[in-house]
Amino acid sequence: MHQSETPANMTAPTDAGNGRSAVRDLRIGIDVGGTNTDAVIMDQTNAVIAWTKQPTTRDVTGGMNAALSAVLEKIPGQQGRVGRVMLGTTHATNAILERRNLGRVAVVRIGAPATTAVPPLDNWPADLRRTVEADHIVIRGGHFIDGYPIAPLDVDEARRFFGKVAGSIDAVAITGVFSPAFPDQERAIAEIAAQELGSDAVVSMSHEIGSLGLVERENATVLNAALYRVAREVTGALESVLQQRGLDATPFFAQNDGTLMALEYAASYPVLTIGSGPANSIRGAAFLSGLDNAVVADVGGTSTDLGVLTNGYPRESAVAVEIGGVRTNFRMPDILSLAIGGGTKISGTPDEPRIGPESVGYRVDTEALVFGGQTATLTDAAVAGGRTTLGTTPVDGWSADRRALLGAALADVDARLDDAADRMSLGKADRPLVAVGGGGFLIPDRVPGVTEVLRPAHSAVANAVGAVIALASGRWDAIIPVGAGRKSAIDAACQTAITRAIEAGAEPDKVEIVEMTEIPLSYLTDPSTRIHVKAAGPLGLL
Repeated sequence: MHQSETPANMTAPTDAGNGRSAVRDLRIGIDVGGTNTDAVIMDQTNAVIAWTKQPTTRDVTGGMNAALSAVLEKIPGQQGRVGRVMLGTTHATNAILERRNLGRVAVVRIGAPATTAVPPLDNWPADLRRTVEADHIVIRGGHFIDGYPIAPLDVDEARRFFGKVAGSIDAVAITGVFSPAFPDQERAIAEIAAQELGSDAVVSMSHEIGSLGLVERENATVLNAALYRVAREVTGALESVLQQRGLDATPFFAQNDGTLMALEYAASYPVLTIGSGPANSIRGAAFLSGLDNAVVADVGGTSTDLGVLTNGYPRESAVAVEIGGVRTNFRMPDILSLAIGGGTKISGTPDEPRIGPESVGYRVDTEALVFGGQTATLTDAAVAGGRTTLGTTPVDGWSADRRALLGAALADVDARLDDAADRMSLGKADRPLVAVGGGGFLIPDRVPGVTEVLRPAHSAVANAVGAVIALASGRWDAIIPVGAGRKSAIDAACQTAITRAIEAGAEPDKVEIVEMTEIPLSYLTDPSTRIHVKAAGPLGLL
C-alpha cells in the first residue's frame, strides 16, 4: 500500500542567482523498515507537510530513493528548501544477521594475565566468527576497578601482532579491562596500530562504544569494526541519493537512543545505528501524541514492536542485548517484538487459528484477500472486524467459515497484545498506549492495563517523524571517587558527554545534560561510584 499526503499549497522565495531556495526550512526523515521505507517532510514549525510509504528493497538504497522521490514530488519546485535529511536504517542489523559485507577484524584485548580463561569471541556463533575474526591476541595490561594496573602494558607484543596481521585485515578492535573509566591503554595501542598499519588504519576502541562489562563491550567493539565497510556503503548510498535528486542537504543518521549523529560520526560508530528503527518510532510517538510517558506499539507489515516512553525518550534495556547471536552491552531501547503485522498470514480453523510468523510483507496490497489476493492476513481480519476500511474487494461475499477464522485470529492477536502491553508497563496501569505504524489499525480501541489507546495524526509514519525531530546526543560512563575530587570528576564526565554531543552535530550553545545516573560500587579500597551522563541538544543552525 503506497500512501502519501501533501498540503494544498506550498510556496517559498527563491534565490534567482543560484536557483536554490533562499530559505532552507524543510527537513526530511527517512526510516528503512523490514517491510516499508517511510519518508516525511516537516517544516520549521514541526508540521508534517508530506509523507509516503514505499516498499523496502533488498539493497535498501532502492527503497530509500523511491521514498525520497515520492515525497519530493509532493513539493514541486521546493526541494531547494530542504536543509537536512535524517535516516534510520536496518542496514547494519541485516549485515550482521545475514553475515554479509562484514570486514575482517584483528581483535586486541588488553587484560592478560587476568582474562585469558575466556578468549575473545569465544561465545560467538561459529559462522559469524569465521566471517569476522582475522586473528586475536590478549596482551598484558588492563586495570582493576579502582584504576590499579593489572600488569604493565606490553606494547612490544602489540607491535609484533600488528606486524603479523598487516595486509590481511580490514579493521582493528581494541578492548581493555575497565577502559571506559581508564582509556589511556586503549589509546596507546591505537597509536601503535596506526604506526604499524598506517595512519588510515580503521580502529575501534571499546571505551568509545560500550559501557562496563568486558566480554559484551568487546563484542560490540568487534561488531563496530566489522561494520565499517557497511557504514561506508550506507553513507555513500545516502550521499548518492541526495546528489541524484540535486539536494544540497546535510545528512544525519538516527542512533539507538532516538537521537542523531552526523554522517562522519555514523561512519565511525555504525554499530550505534542498530536500534534506530524502534527508537525513532517511540520518539515519533512522543512528538505526535504530545506525551512524555506512555506504552508505544509500532505495528508494521511483519512485526509489532512494543516499547516504553519515559520522560520523552525510549526506556533503555537493562540487560545485555543479543544481536545475531552475539551479546553486547551498548545502550538499546527496551523492546518486545511480536510476530504480528498487517501482512501476517492466517491459517488453521476457527477453533485453532494459526497466526504467522510468516508474512506477505510489502506484498500485502496484492496478496491480501481485501486486495483481491488469495492469502488471509491480519489486514483482512482487521477489515472484517471493522477496525479499518482498506482494499478493493468487499467482505460481504466471504463465507461464514472464513469470517469465523478471521474473527478468531483477531481475538488471539488481541490477547497477545494485552499480555505484551502488561509486560512492558510492568503492571503500571496509569499510562496510555500510543498506536503507530502502518498496521496500527490492528490495535483495538480498548487494551486492558492502559488508560486509553491513542492514534495521533500521521501515526503511520511515526518512525520517520522521530528521525526528523531527534536531537543530537553524546554519552559518557566513568568511575569517580565519592569523597574529594567527586565534583571535578562529575564536571569532567559531563563535559565529555557534551563534547560528544557537539561532535554528533548538536549546536554547542544549546547542549544540555538530560540524564545522569550514579551507581555506588562496593568492596573497593577507595569508595567510588559509577556515573553515566547523557547530553543532548538541537542540531546546529544551517
